[in-house]
Amino acid sequence: MSSGSAADAVGAERPVAIVTGGSRGIGAAIALRLARAGYDLVITFRSESEVAASVATAARELGAHVEVVQADLATDAGVEAPFTVARERFGRVDAVVCNAGVTTRYAPLVDTPVDEIRHTIDVNFTATVLTARRAVQEFTRLGAPGVIVTLSSGAATIGSPGEYVHYAAAKAAVDAFTVGLGKEVGPLGIRVVGVAPGLVETELHARTGDPGRPERMAQHLPLGRAAQPDEIAAAVEWLVSKDASYITATTLRVAGGR
Repeated sequence: MSSGSAADAVGAERPVAIVTGGSRGIGAAIALRLARAGYDLVITFRSESEVAASVATAARELGAHVEVVQADLATDAGVEAPFTVARERFGRVDAVVCNAGVTTRYAPLVDTPVDEIRHTIDVNFTATVLTARRAVQEFTRLGAPGVIVTLSSGAATIGSPGEYVHYAAAKAAVDAFTVGLGKEVGPLGIRVVGVAPGLVETELHARTGDPGRPERMAQHLPLGRAAQPDEIAAAVEWLVSKDASYITATTLRVAGGR
């Protein structure tokens, strides 16, 4: 999907961000935050093209040039797709937000099918590693500094027993990856930072079979409520900005005190 000719963006000197999984929830909020901050965007989605298109329309209304790419980030071709589009459409990439993630159900590990465990780890961890790897290659090719933002979870440190310990473990791996890659590519001028959301009010809970979870869990939080997606997106917007230029190899917890 295109918002206009390539000439529209060339020479505009607007920063460009790739946001994976940018069609729903936190990803959509991040895309709109960055559009409002002056970024042009490449947004990936895996299914539901109409939902992704609506986010792109909203971002364009904020002044952004937007490309929407269907991509399965658990595959090599899927990882490559947004970078190809960014190069051909905009000629640059300044920030890559590895937001794509999935949970399948809330259940003890023993009751979770093996294929769901593998899929959860592939999308939440392996896809993040491969997308970040491709981002480093692209920043190096361009000879310009860049920022990679990983999306972790508050579950990474509490383990989420009885709900999705495999998901929590995948997100803990993302945290370790953020530290290691940040130290590895810091000398190249590339920053790697993470955001670990806690309980967030999104449709994810309904899609995994527990629509009342935000209200039920909020009573255990010091702030007494779930976050809104835009509150998570605000942290991402700050981390990609020049105000956070001395921050790398670390993850910012945005979890209401838990």
